Amino acid sequence: MNQLTRQMQSKCRKVVCIGRNYADHITELQNVRPKQPFFFLKPPSSIVLQSASTRILRPHGVNLHYEVELALIIGKSVKSLQEDDEAGYAVGIDMTARNVQDEAKKKGLPWTIAKGFNTFLPMSNFIPKKAIPDPHSAHLWLSVNNEIRQSDSTERMLFQIPRILKDITNIMELQRGDIVLTGTPKGVGAVETGDVLRAGIRVDGKDVKKGKIVATVKDRRGGYVFSET
Repeated sequence: MNQLTRQMQSKCRKVVCIGRNYADHITELQNVRPKQPFFFLKPPSSIVLQSASTRILRPHGVNLHYEVELALIIGKSVKSLQEDDEAGYAVGIDMTARNVQDEAKKKGLPWTIAKGFNTFLPMSNFIPKKAIPDPHSAHLWLSVNNEIRQSDSTERMLFQIPRILKDITNIMELQRGDIVLTGTPKGVGAVETGDVLRAGIRVDGKDVKKGKIVATVKDRRGGYVFSET
């Protein structure tokens, strides 16, 4: 693991997640299409980097879903970002406690619990910008137990990166090392204990070597148990 990859965890102060940025994903979850980008936050403590035994810990009673996304790694602290201000990229899996999120939506409550557990953001290694010349012309994929579940082009983003960065920084400063998740395509679904998730990104039909994720779902011992809020 190189220094740039380690810094994705050590230097990150916040993870900003764009919601509902692919039309087919909006349809599959029966959500309303946004008129402008909207976002929520995940804590940096949810990040888990690649290792020989990367694990995603499923809390007791949680219906655990995966969402593969292209991640932007912010290169400098500014309040009005331009398109070239990301230092590089990564692939991330926005793990979600779907039953916790669904209950929060029904009651008008925040989603923080559903998104914020430790290990709920497996990340690939840092990907240099030159490896993805056009981030709107890449192909994200995710498999569960070697069965492809998500496979779609980043060209299908409703709001592209310049608009995303502009809208975020009109509200809050993005600081060097922050991470922006740009939304997930269709095909999200549940995983169970023992399932192995693999994810990555392709450019011109070829997998980007540093963009690969392999992670196994394990039961979390102790702590949180899902119950109605």
